Amino acid sequence: MGDSAIHALAGSVGGCVSMALTYPLVNLSTRAAVQTKKEDLTLIQAIKKTIEKEGLSGLYSGLSSSLAGIAITNGVYYAFYEETRSVLLRRRSATSHSTSALSTGEGIIAGLIAGSITTVATNPIWTIQTKQSTQSVIETKEGETKKVKPGALEAANEIYEKDGLKGFWRGIGPALILVINPVIQYTTFERLVSLLLTYRLSRQGTTSTTSQKALGRSSLSDWDLFILGAASKLVATGGTYPYIVVKSRLQAATHKYKSSLKAVLHILEKEGLSGLYAGLGPKLLQSVLTAAFMFVAQRRIYEFVKGLVNVAAQRKLAAA
Repeated sequence: MGDSAIHALAGSVGGCVSMALTYPLVNLSTRAAVQTKKEDLTLIQAIKKTIEKEGLSGLYSGLSSSLAGIAITNGVYYAFYEETRSVLLRRRSATSHSTSALSTGEGIIAGLIAGSITTVATNPIWTIQTKQSTQSVIETKEGETKKVKPGALEAANEIYEKDGLKGFWRGIGPALILVINPVIQYTTFERLVSLLLTYRLSRQGTTSTTSQKALGRSSLSDWDLFILGAASKLVATGGTYPYIVVKSRLQAATHKYKSSLKAVLHILEKEGLSGLYAGLGPKLLQSVLTAAFMFVAQRRIYEFVKGLVNVAAQRKLAAA
């Protein structure tokens, strides 16, 4: 198993762990983003209201499709990002850079390639998840009416019956624009890593090429990854949030917007600037925590799987 494949596996599992830990925040921010009638509720009030109306399970509606989505999304993204990253690093001369971090330009290239492929491939999953999270199905039984969240297959069937296959790619326009989100995140992360490693090298008074290469990403502690991952995601989500709102509304199909630009203009006209930032609080908290947990989990899972692969390879050589 190559490094890119191990990174993909680690990214998938790490993403699922971090998503499961923070999913109620994902759910609440998505609902807030697609609602036009805003309620000035704090995060705690929103949680209490959801539990009162739907029970504890209401906080986790759409979790199954989200876990499938994050596993596939992170797997595809990490596979292409790490492969592109490896190619770019191999193209460098031995003395052109002091650390194993990508330059800003290299980070943008790697992020755009990985992000574009991932977005097109996984948009149907997130369209289904958004529908599950935001829409209730009315069922009448023995004169009683109750609200039940649709399952993944039910949501997919509704999308197909209403809009055909193209319905699964609702919001693909803003989603492709939002490729800039992970580009900003990973470029910021690489820059922060580079700055941190350069700072530590300068404190050690080390300038030799051998020492510089030895002090790579593997030297970062879990706490380093947690802080750098959180900071990079804060920058990315804060800068791109209005398009996250537009994408969520297009995927939920609760608004008949003909284009992303018209959606932005309509929201500004009807709801003001605050409409483009609906649900920002829980989304920022969720994104930052998810990214922080994910970077730590991904690294630990990568090291664990890499160790297993090395042990298997050694046993195979010994048996030969």
